[in-house]
Parts: sequence; C-alpha cells; structure tokens
Amino acid sequence: MPDTILQTVVAVAVIILLARVNGLRSFSKMSSFDFALTLASGSVVATLMTTSSRFLPGIIALAALFALRFAISALRVHFRAVEHLVDTRPIILMHEGRILDDNLRLARVTRADIRAKLREANALEPDQVRAVVMEATGDVSVLHGDRLDPSLLKGVSWGRVTPPAGNAHT
Repeated sequence: MPDTILQTVVAVAVIILLARVNGLRSFSKMSSFDFALTLASGSVVATLMTTSSRFLPGIIALAALFALRFAISALRVHFRAVEHLVDTRPIILMHEGRILDDNLRLARVTRADIRAKLREANALEPDQVRAVVMEATGDVSVLHGDRLDPSLLKGVSWGRVTPPAGNAHT
C-alpha cells in the first residue's frame, strides 16, 4: 500500500513536470492525435500506480509519450504533410445563411446542433451568418456580420459542397 501511494505521487509529479515542459497545448481541446496520446498516457499512469515491478519502465514510457507529442508538434509546424496526417481538417457546415446538409452528415451534426450554436453566438437571423465551421477540435465557430474575409476559411474543407468562386483556394 505505501508503494502504491508513493508511486502515485511520483507519477503525478512526473506528469506535471512533463506537461509543464510540453506547454499548455497538453490541456487544450484535443485533436485525434492528442486524444490517442491521452489514452495511452492514462494507461501508462494506471500501470505506474498499481504495479510496483514496472515503475521505471512506466516512467520511461510516459516520458516517451510526451516526447512524441513534442516532436509531432514541432514537425506539424514545419511540414504540412505531417499536419495533414495528424490533424482533422475543419469543415464548413453553413455558408451565407444556408445550412449545408451534406456536410452536417459528414460531421455527424444535426440542424438542431447548428441552431443551438447560432443562439450561443447571438446570431439573430440565419442570413446574418456568413459561416459555421466545425473546427479540428470539435468546437463550432459561428462567423456572423456584414462581410466575411475569404481568408478566414483557408484550410477549411467544403466537404461535399462546391465552394463559391472566392473560396476555391481553401
């Protein structure tokens, strides 16, 4: 029992240390890659806290997971191919007041979900909404106002919808 308590304290301290080195991104909204690393880290930590014979290899595995997270983050910044491999692309769900039903199905989102997000964003009329985007993190962004700069949609997938001429570069 005292071994388990000590191992738990050390495991938590190591996680805090590694997270501090890795930065706040460790705790932000998660991409699929972040989620996979979180699950793997949780498994390693559970083993660390309950198995006395595997403590040092567990600490090494945990450090390796955080090092992998750091390395992939650095590679994402420098290589678009890595970014495309690791990250989910945002997808447009509504454009210029029109809900894009085919893209809702792709994103597994309902019209009711969109209406709720529009209310959350204080959008008073659907025709005031320039775009609704499901971000890579799963957040939904509502862009409303008089005009939308097409550059805000750069990198956003149009899914099964053909983008308007001004947004064809996305």
